[in-house]
Amino acid sequence: MENKLLTLWRYYPSGRIRVEEISETLQLSLKQTTRYLKKWDEEGWMSFTSGRGRGNVSTLTWEKDVEEVFEEEAMNQIDRESVTYSSKYLMYDWSTDTKLRLMNKFHSKLGFIQESKDKLIVPKRHPFFSIHPLDAADVLSAHLVANVFNRLVSITEKGDILAEIAHSWDVSSDKIRLYLRKDISFHDGSLLTAKDVVECLDRVRTHSHYKGLWAPIEKIEIKAPHVIDIHHPGGCSYTLQMLSMMYASIYKENKGRVLGTGSFSIEGNRDEKTTLVAFKDHFRERPLLDAVEFVQVPQDFKGMYQSHHEQHVASSVEVESDSGFGIVVMNATRDSDIQRKEVRDYLHWIIAKNRHTIMDYEPRATANDRSILAGQDQHMTICEVDKPFFSAPLVIRSANHTAKTTQWLEDIFEKENIPVDLQWFSFKDTLNRQPKTLDVDLFVHGEIFEANQNFSFYHFLMNGFSPLLHILENSEKWRSTLGNYPHTPFEQWTGLNMKVERMLMEESIMIPLYYEKRFIPFSSDIMNIEMKHFGYVDFSKLWVRPVV
Repeated sequence: MENKLLTLWRYYPSGRIRVEEISETLQLSLKQTTRYLKKWDEEGWMSFTSGRGRGNVSTLTWEKDVEEVFEEEAMNQIDRESVTYSSKYLMYDWSTDTKLRLMNKFHSKLGFIQESKDKLIVPKRHPFFSIHPLDAADVLSAHLVANVFNRLVSITEKGDILAEIAHSWDVSSDKIRLYLRKDISFHDGSLLTAKDVVECLDRVRTHSHYKGLWAPIEKIEIKAPHVIDIHHPGGCSYTLQMLSMMYASIYKENKGRVLGTGSFSIEGNRDEKTTLVAFKDHFRERPLLDAVEFVQVPQDFKGMYQSHHEQHVASSVEVESDSGFGIVVMNATRDSDIQRKEVRDYLHWIIAKNRHTIMDYEPRATANDRSILAGQDQHMTICEVDKPFFSAPLVIRSANHTAKTTQWLEDIFEKENIPVDLQWFSFKDTLNRQPKTLDVDLFVHGEIFEANQNFSFYHFLMNGFSPLLHILENSEKWRSTLGNYPHTPFEQWTGLNMKVERMLMEESIMIPLYYEKRFIPFSSDIMNIEMKHFGYVDFSKLWVRPVV
């Protein structure tokens, strides 16, 4: 089955046609197109008569219903072959009805498979952005990292620090001493050493995206085979919290591989499939599953975590998961009208009075006029503002992952006769903060906190992927305000966070827009479902009740 042949069938009925048009549609050279047409003619799919001379009209007559033949073959392949092999057919250029039938068929193959090994197969709509802890800035990649690597400590939603690679620690005003567990193995069988830990942490604190957060840390040194000291002579109230973050995972690089110590190791990672296998020598406990496979599916595929023997049963349970929040960011440092506070305040008022309509564009979103910190309320009233003069259209940034909410923003501005210029960027470019993505007046940004929101809020402001960093780091007022964090006991951070957020709202720089929840369906025989980092399930805890 060739996707190019299916595309040709879908878009060009029998009749007169120019080879140049086919070449453009199939994204082939004229020479390649001619070769393919000859091949398909010889195979009996069509009769093709080439026009004489370049640019002359040719004639195409279909001899078979390509999509019907291909669908039957794809259905058979899904039945016979592994999901890893057959998933590629879902990416073909099918008509809507055919694609739906194939996805329903494929869906029955997903889930828990109890063969010689217990395997959970999970659909993935996008390749993982990165499997390296330092670069896993999107939530999907971070979810993978959470299952493959360990950190020195972890933090609970309530703010409690729990032991991981470090079993104990001593805290003083100018340093933290960490005591490491003995005999922790990397996935290649080598033992973790204090030197591995220090090398990882030194890479983090000098990394361009995290050096601002780690600025209070002046030195990390080995004091004994399983003891390291982290020095912060000027004080740092959040060192332990910082060590719990995903990018502070401990890893080892060897022959092009990034090795972790987590409950699963990466057996393979390609766009079409990523495989995790249980690490039997994990220093805590072996996962109850033997493997987890992420298999690529189309973006509109609707799947669930499902066990193999319940694939035809509707028995399921929905688990609520946090999908984070959305904000509007106004780029107060840009050399445009957006620098003027009266412009930002007017836009803030327009957003506030229309915020309740956001669900018309994004049904999973709930309008949020309180705070991006769950459970908090700024009790802020936005008063009507006179419309200022606009010297040029507002430049609004958009990307596929914010398309619906950005459309809402564009529509409410146009309703108020505010000129706008929408500029599109890729998710990758916005994530990496490419310079052009920052040369805009405003944009919608979606975020989900990793675990504890008090530290995550500060991390959200200060890390190198932050949508606000370029605004805050260029202002003495904001640098001074953020400088209070290292010297404020972590137990008092809620009040500090509320103060900083209110300042951002009063300056009309960051405007809360929505909260977002999702409900993930699991078949009822999947046990011990526990949501952890970024609102995703912890694979190390899952098991499936067997049929006996």
